[in-house]
Amino acid sequence: MTKQNEIVGVLGAGAMGRGIVQIALQAGCPVRLFDMNRAAMEEAAGFIGKMLDRSAEKGQMDQAAADAAKANLTLADSLEGFADCTVVVEAILENLDVKKQVFADLEAIVSDDCILTTNTSSLSVTAIAAACKKPGRVAGFHFFNPVPLMKVVEVVKALMTEDWAIDRLNALANAMGHRPVGAKDTPGFLVNHAGRAYYTEGFRILSEGVAEYPVIDDVLRDACGFRMGCFELLDLTGLDVSFPVMVSIWQQFFNEPRYVPNPLAPQRVAAGLYGRKTGRGFYEYADGKRSTFPRAPAPTALPKAVWAAKASTEVQDIVTALAKANGVSVVSEPGDGVVSIVSPIGKDATTTALELGIDPANTVAIDPLFGLATHRTLMTTPVTRPEIRDGAHALFATAAEAVTVIHDSPGFIAQRVIACIVNVGCEIAQQRIATPDDINAAVRLGLGYPKGPLEFGDALGASTVLGILDAMYAFYGDPRYRASAWLKRRALLGVSLTTPEG
Repeated sequence: MTKQNEIVGVLGAGAMGRGIVQIALQAGCPVRLFDMNRAAMEEAAGFIGKMLDRSAEKGQMDQAAADAAKANLTLADSLEGFADCTVVVEAILENLDVKKQVFADLEAIVSDDCILTTNTSSLSVTAIAAACKKPGRVAGFHFFNPVPLMKVVEVVKALMTEDWAIDRLNALANAMGHRPVGAKDTPGFLVNHAGRAYYTEGFRILSEGVAEYPVIDDVLRDACGFRMGCFELLDLTGLDVSFPVMVSIWQQFFNEPRYVPNPLAPQRVAAGLYGRKTGRGFYEYADGKRSTFPRAPAPTALPKAVWAAKASTEVQDIVTALAKANGVSVVSEPGDGVVSIVSPIGKDATTTALELGIDPANTVAIDPLFGLATHRTLMTTPVTRPEIRDGAHALFATAAEAVTVIHDSPGFIAQRVIACIVNVGCEIAQQRIATPDDINAAVRLGLGYPKGPLEFGDALGASTVLGILDAMYAFYGDPRYRASAWLKRRALLGVSLTTPEG
């Protein structure tokens, strides 16, 4: 544990405040904690002491260091206890007027070079700073719960925040063992802003009847690599918490179509289906365990013949291998009774069949970009014959990989969700809200995505992502799917989405 020069004041002894105190103490900082509720403050101090002792027991620090850290904590009797602090972190209720008053009060107590920060997740840091005589030393310092485990902190630069304050906060964050990610003071800052597409596009897919929510979650988890599907995640965070954030960010961006919420969400909020906390959300919960949805067994009747379009070599190879292993004929031309396999990118099965001049009734599409080795997604047209659908399902299910069949949708499930995630990340970069590196790190660490938005885009290729978005935009005519200029230019240039501008 390295001793730090900063003396940290933390205002608020709730879950966030106590977590910030703990990591500041572990960084060797003297800490002053104040809360209007003395009992809550003392309870927090006891909890923090136990956490430090537990860290010592786990070998994360020695006991002498834990004891020294505990001795570095002072419980203040009032805001006056912050007089010698060099950094103050406010972590109280989300009320702009209250925060403005607190910051004005702090300015009369602390020295001129003390940095005043807010842990707000939803309010304008610029608006808070506007109440101060020295707005240049006011910034956002937004941690995530649980603070000791979520190793990222947003360092938010308000309109008048000066660079020296940001530099010191970055150094303090690093000393605390957290990755600082810089963000301009915009709605949702960086993490909540970048996370919009996962929820809203999942809701859009659900509302279109493309698939039920357990199926959507299965694809996102098993084909894309997310730890949880979007509806599992909403159950964990609580829809009563997540939905107001969706609405707030959408409204603060003046009804930007990329962030528009879905009417299914307020219906579920009105019904009290919040998630784990109420025992029922999208899923039901008993004794902390989530209900499971039984999956119908795959059909077993194999097709007599199959034809694969040439769009995806990998899909062609898979179809050929499966057909050969199961005695199914591979024909050179589509025909009546022949299962026609297509592999569109961004388009739906109907459009693809008509463009290829094949019978939509014999057509089944497979996602060529996600899950070919883990969770294959098949898609039918509205007129695909049941025996054609089931024959394709049976053929792909002869391998060990899971197979899901969905209704027609431009971009299947995975393509459209990932493309929207990439597009929002690109727009954050385009608006210079954060650097490409910080965007990727913030999303991986703050949201637990397997890749950052721009990393997802680079894995697919900027031109591929642009193609998906353009195809969805052409089909729906919805500006939700218009591509960011950041994405368009890099697709045209053939360069990485993480390439910054000079």
